[in-house]
Amino acid sequence: MVQRYLLHNLVADLGQFPAVAITGARQAGKTTLARSIHSAINSPVLYLDLELPTDIAKLQEPELFLREYEDHCVILDEIHHMPDLFPVLRGLIDEHRRPGRFLILGSASPALLRDSSESLAGRISYNKLYPLNVVETENEIDLKTHLLRGGFPDSLLTSSDSKSNRWRTNFIQTYLARELPSLGLTSDVRILRKLLTMLCHVQSSVLNVQSLSNSLGVTRPTVSRYIDFLEKSYIVTRVEPWFSNVKKRLVKSPKIYISDSGIFHSLLGITDYPGLIEHPAVGASWEGFVIQQTSSILPPDMDLWFFRTHEGAEADIVLSKNDSPIASAEIKWTNAPKLSKGFRNVVGYLKSEHNYVITPASDTYPAAENIKVISLLNWLDVVSQLHGGEKK
Repeated sequence: MVQRYLLHNLVADLGQFPAVAITGARQAGKTTLARSIHSAINSPVLYLDLELPTDIAKLQEPELFLREYEDHCVILDEIHHMPDLFPVLRGLIDEHRRPGRFLILGSASPALLRDSSESLAGRISYNKLYPLNVVETENEIDLKTHLLRGGFPDSLLTSSDSKSNRWRTNFIQTYLARELPSLGLTSDVRILRKLLTMLCHVQSSVLNVQSLSNSLGVTRPTVSRYIDFLEKSYIVTRVEPWFSNVKKRLVKSPKIYISDSGIFHSLLGITDYPGLIEHPAVGASWEGFVIQQTSSILPPDMDLWFFRTHEGAEADIVLSKNDSPIASAEIKWTNAPKLSKGFRNVVGYLKSEHNYVITPASDTYPAAENIKVISLLNWLDVVSQLHGGEKK
């Protein structure tokens, strides 16, 4: 399971680094994962929630308080609410450099947690936690439910689709009105929500910032700044185009995806599976879902891109290793896909060894020379095997 793999990495990092960080979207399960390390490490654990007034009060004199727990692994949850802690942590670490002193949790990327990267450089390792993956839930949750509800535990594991949608609706409102401002983004909530909804409608397409700017009535740099902030707070995912030495004009703009399929559906007012399969955005929903599932199990030595030429040749996924493409994929919302000429051309351009058409639940079979049709679950297995150097 993905979270078990991450837990293994966390325990290893806590045995090497004085500080270890878990980043990821709010409500993705960071706190649950952090609490599960109790039995896996050899030191006592102290947990502090930096949203609770009682725990905040304990840190009025943080240096004095934390010195009292020098032999503990201190978990600091939602640390972005107290950025002034980072210089204190650096001083305490340099004073007594012991592995596993601090486990830091934050709902923002390392790039957004600028203070940590500046104050704790060389003292900290980062681990990103994604929402639940289909690999983790395939024995308990069917693919249709996972696609509709997304991977946030409180959305996915609830007892009904209506309760799931209610949770996601509240999540969106809270994130826009409270979480993003706490991370430093000040903007009209209505503009941010409109931007997110517009990004849903253009999901799977190449980003056109100027078009969004015109529709929102704000400047192009403002739209770019908002999207950058949404990415760094894990609401959206940016996929950059792959560039290679082919004699073709290549598309240079990125694609933007809503990072969770359930959030995507709630923003579009899709509340159940029949409504999803009848919606014009079902293909874009499936493409974003596959992108996120792949990203969540992607080994650290591999990168994910897309590829498109101005002539229309396209691959929705290109996986590279050591700056070379090793796999490409086209994503189709059907179990009986027709292989596009454009994807055939991409395989010829990239000369990637592993090439697939990803479907919800088809058998694996050859569609053309060096191209196979494959289900999502089997595709994720292939990605894991590519990391190990095996072929499928």
